[in-house]
Amino acid sequence: MKVAVAFDHRGVKLRERVLAELGGLGHEIVDLGTDKPEPRIDYPDKAREVAEAIHGGAAERGVFVCGSGVGASVAACKFAGIRAGLCHDTYSAHQGVEHDDMNVLCLGSEVIGPSLAAELVRAFLAARFDGGERYVRRLEKIAETEGAKTYG
Repeated sequence: MKVAVAFDHRGVKLRERVLAELGGLGHEIVDLGTDKPEPRIDYPDKAREVAEAIHGGAAERGVFVCGSGVGASVAACKFAGIRAGLCHDTYSAHQGVEHDDMNVLCLGSEVIGPSLAAELVRAFLAARFDGGERYVRRLEKIAETEGAKTYG
């Protein structure tokens, strides 16, 4: 799978472990940076890059890391078709894909450590959307809210 990864200046703390996990799993990495804590990077800019990578077909999913993960998820969800979720537990990382077709995993480098980050990346990327009628119905309602006509 092609996975876009982005880190702001605080999220870079998990960069090495996230990239190692993705590489070890055999995924194609679309590295959107950053790789250093300076200069400061505004997470809304990285959210746009992740959304553009997914919308443009360069990536199927994204992993986006900032300090808390909150800013990353708030900013990423502003883009139509991006279903970003802040996950700091394994259940949410896979269930968000299975029930909500989450396509961007957001993590907080100040909240979790490298081992848990790797576990969450594995769970997120191994999960597949269930496709059940109730889940599709809910996603269609979200698409309507975004101004889209149908989900799919």
